[in-house]
Amino acid sequence: MGRPMTRVLILTASYGSGHLAAAAALAAAFREAGADAVVMDHFREFVCPAFARISQALYMWILRRAPVLWGLGYGLGDHLACESPFAMGMPRIGRDRLARALRRLAPDVVVTAHATPAAAMSSLREIGERVPPHTTVVTDFVAHSQWMARQVDRYCVAAEEVKHEYIARGIAPQRVVVTGVPVDAAFERPVDSLAARRQLGLSAEAPVVLAMAGSCGSLGRLSDATRVLLAARRPLQGLIVCGRDIALQRHLGRLTEGTLIRALGYARDVRLMMAAADVLVTKAGGMTLAEAAAAELPLILFGSLPGQERQNERFAARAGVAFAARSSRELALLLEGALTSPGLLGRMRRRMRRLQKPDASRRIADLVLERAAAR
Repeated sequence: MGRPMTRVLILTASYGSGHLAAAAALAAAFREAGADAVVMDHFREFVCPAFARISQALYMWILRRAPVLWGLGYGLGDHLACESPFAMGMPRIGRDRLARALRRLAPDVVVTAHATPAAAMSSLREIGERVPPHTTVVTDFVAHSQWMARQVDRYCVAAEEVKHEYIARGIAPQRVVVTGVPVDAAFERPVDSLAARRQLGLSAEAPVVLAMAGSCGSLGRLSDATRVLLAARRPLQGLIVCGRDIALQRHLGRLTEGTLIRALGYARDVRLMMAAADVLVTKAGGMTLAEAAAAELPLILFGSLPGQERQNERFAARAGVAFAARSSRELALLLEGALTSPGLLGRMRRRMRRLQKPDASRRIADLVLERAAAR
């Protein structure tokens, strides 16, 4: 008889599309490696579906209407230990149902792609529950206390700078591995820029600007970005990805009708569009930064929300792979400078090679399965 298939439980949460995308990329990598991978939403499965819907709606409302509150909460959370009682019980939410699921599913290893299930796993071990080896995958380019649950076997982080911050905050160096943020396997393969433009119906002559704001386009400043592109002094082509925000897509479609700027809905061919583009205008989500680095696509960060996105933005600017614009005027100036300076864009692409880890999903899967085999 052959060796039984390794069972992997991946825990995530649907608060921001990056966590779900990371979990999906990890699941695909585990399956490719011959493991049995199951993805579960911690809040939906182990708290309750109604709580998941209400809390997610509240989260989105805050980001749309009062993003400063989210930024304040994010900053406060970084001053609290992950297990702090002042975290309003979040380290223990869903813990009991998670314990029952672990006994029922009997996974060989657990991987978390969100801070809350990571804290719940750690809490189970704190109270003496037997849990499988647990790896948490950090999906931003920053360190934050709420990701640093004590009873985690391994932290997979985006960059060396993040690892240094974890060590500075008391995490043993051997428990922190720089793997990169998991992205879709499509980013492991080079894509020819001219071929991508032909496939998307774009000209090879005028520069292409890609603008995105995650799966919920209204959380970014895509309307402002579109007006900047329409007012550009030099001819350019634009792809505005509105995600699942149909109303925004219709609005921008009317605004760009008859121009070289296109307003698109939810896009599954992000790799192709990044290959076709000269510059990406986006808010600084961790997944988007990882994908742009893998595609060697220079960034102008615009509309980043307070909290982790502003921290990601600061990281990318310091690394020399992005500019940050606070206003439409700044965006217009930076865009003009970037598109008229091929040498500048080339330097940014070269710096991106230091950050890029397009095989992060596969590397994490290999690390986790090695641990499982050694049990």
